[in-house]
Amino acid sequence: MEYVTLSNGIKMPILGYGVYQVTADECERCVLDALEVGYRSIDTAQSYFNEEQVGSAIKKSGVAREDIFLTTKVWIENYGYDACRKSIEESMRKLQTDYIDLVLLHQPFSDYYGAYRAMEDLYDEGKLKAIGISNFYPDRMVDIASFSRICPMVNQVETHILNQQNEAKKWMDKYNIKIEAWAPFGEGRGGLFDNEVIKLIGAKYGKTNAQVMLRWNIQRGVIVLPKSTHKERMLQNIDVFDFVLSDEDMSKLSLLDTATSSFFSHNDPNMVEWFVNMVEERKHQHDSSKEKKNW
Repeated sequence: MEYVTLSNGIKMPILGYGVYQVTADECERCVLDALEVGYRSIDTAQSYFNEEQVGSAIKKSGVAREDIFLTTKVWIENYGYDACRKSIEESMRKLQTDYIDLVLLHQPFSDYYGAYRAMEDLYDEGKLKAIGISNFYPDRMVDIASFSRICPMVNQVETHILNQQNEAKKWMDKYNIKIEAWAPFGEGRGGLFDNEVIKLIGAKYGKTNAQVMLRWNIQRGVIVLPKSTHKERMLQNIDVFDFVLSDEDMSKLSLLDTATSSFFSHNDPNMVEWFVNMVEERKHQHDSSKEKKNW
């Protein structure tokens, strides 16, 4: 395994296992498989609804807690100082741990400043070993980096061969914020798993398109979070440290950049409204669930 060193000196595996869209029913098994094959960084989030299963898997794995780098993210409805602090304490309960290695603000909306202040205090108390942000575009990232007491250590953003985030990475490098890739395969959109340029490069090294895509990001210093529910693919995804892409091959891959999201834009007001509506719907569902329990 290779590591990156965060601005506070903490070492973080450059490759981890992400559980986005892994259902609660299969999450515990998947995390156990990931830990068994050698992953030591696990990435979850409050909005994935599988923190409890991640915590259970870590407990059952037999791997020492201090050997695992655990990340979760605070969801928008838990922003604001008090709500954020309370939600992180609840995440720790679900994850069965008295500290979390990295906590990120999941989206750049609502009272993220109040939430970040709570994270700064929890960091000071030793309950969080590192703090950061997710989906913050360069303007908002520079804003929070400049006006916060503790500069974010990580920014997790969509980063893959079709959306390489070169401009954003320049700004992250300037502020010593590590870039972390969600969807390092772009979920296969744009035909990435069958792309002929990637396939030809992979053939030179005896590697798959997925392995080439991961290695390309790793050589750029980007933390990657491949996700699979299949153990054999988990093994393939972690088997990327025995080869190095040549400068020529890195250049060929850089030409595939469209500098466009394969999913959505946080700069689109329609997308912001979509997030607002989703938060309201989830709040309504939560309130309805509480009423049923009280009944």
